[in-house]
Amino acid sequence: MSITTLDERIGTEKLVKASELLKVAAHPQRLAILDLLGGKRRMCVSDLTEVLGIEQAILSQHLTLMRDKGLLGVEKEGKYSFYYLQHPGFLKIIKDLENCCEHL
Repeated sequence: MSITTLDERIGTEKLVKASELLKVAAHPQRLAILDLLGGKRRMCVSDLTEVLGIEQAILSQHLTLMRDKGLLGVEKEGKYSFYYLQHPGFLKIIKDLENCCEHL
């Protein structure tokens, strides 16, 4: 039986990108943002601030980081910026965390 490494199965470039996305997401507030955006198509900053109870300045820092790293996309409509998940498949990681945390 031949054993292959993760690097061999998905490739070094994709493994590095996945690692970068995981590092960016590895914050409780960012995971909450990703989870919310996964349940909705897209949300504006004021809605996210209200639901999460995070100060707007802190939320904006999280959103900017996740957008710059490719986790989120943004669409501007007038004076509003609507954020959405760039990679909806990333939500599987959140679901897996939910299941894993039940046993911690």
